[in-house]
Amino acid sequence: MNPILDIKNISKSYGEHQALNNVSLQVPEGSVFGLLGPNGAGKTSLLRIVNQIILPDTGEVLFDNQPLKKLHIQDIGYMPEERGLYKSMKVGEQAVYLAQLKGMEKSVAIEKLKFWFKKLGIAEWWDKKIQELSKGMAQKVQFIVTVVHEPKLLIFDEPFSGFDPINAQVIRDEILELSNKGATIIFSTHRMESVEELCEYIALINKSRCILQGKLIDIKRNFRTNTFRLGLLTDNPSHAKEIIEQSYTTTITDFKSIDEELKLEIQLGEGNTNELLSFVSQLGRITHFEEVIPSASDIFIQTVKNN
Repeated sequence: MNPILDIKNISKSYGEHQALNNVSLQVPEGSVFGLLGPNGAGKTSLLRIVNQIILPDTGEVLFDNQPLKKLHIQDIGYMPEERGLYKSMKVGEQAVYLAQLKGMEKSVAIEKLKFWFKKLGIAEWWDKKIQELSKGMAQKVQFIVTVVHEPKLLIFDEPFSGFDPINAQVIRDEILELSNKGATIIFSTHRMESVEELCEYIALINKSRCILQGKLIDIKRNFRTNTFRLGLLTDNPSHAKEIIEQSYTTTITDFKSIDEELKLEIQLGEGNTNELLSFVSQLGRITHFEEVIPSASDIFIQTVKNN
């Protein structure tokens, strides 16, 4: 898959602080891409460089196989974590102004904005001022002005911040619809559940460097430990545990169930699941068996700690 965004050896310093150090990553066209990292890792600086708000000290950014230029700003939608709406300006007037900055004709902007306002249930707020809106309503306006010009690349920095669960789901569904229509999506977020649900690719930045990137499913395969979660219903759990421990490395675990069974995580090592299942089935009734797949959160924590 061709990258819509190819970031090559980007470095950026603010005085003595090194915000980005030789960062390279690729965002595949049409993907949903998670940009992850602890606070202060350099994510926001990288996003600002992509949006040409600041310039890198060294390196280059290619957009759609071309050096990033001012004209490309019309192909990018950016929703920053720190929202930037003018509180005393009318909602509709401000939305039209921002759409025009992205190259839209005024009449087209009004038509598409009113479509989005109606779709997200805020049509009656068109002539209100931003300061009259709740935080969630203002967030919806910010989302609309980010996507209204139908850019190829959409960048969302903590897009669900400030939303209640219902409206967060509404925005999540809209983002998925935009992705299905062909837009490339970049998320910068600390919410690992959103990464699990939405992202096909991720990159992890820590201490100004990119320390991990790739397809999320492939990264999970690389982090798997061949560990399985077992539920075993038996008359003598302690005895069954002792027998299993003679052949496998185990730890007590917990998961939701309706039985009072022995619950273990078993490190399989070089063995295979058929052998394990055959072995433990002689000790009782197996009520639960699944591989422990590393979550995005597990991968994040482990990689950052190791780094």
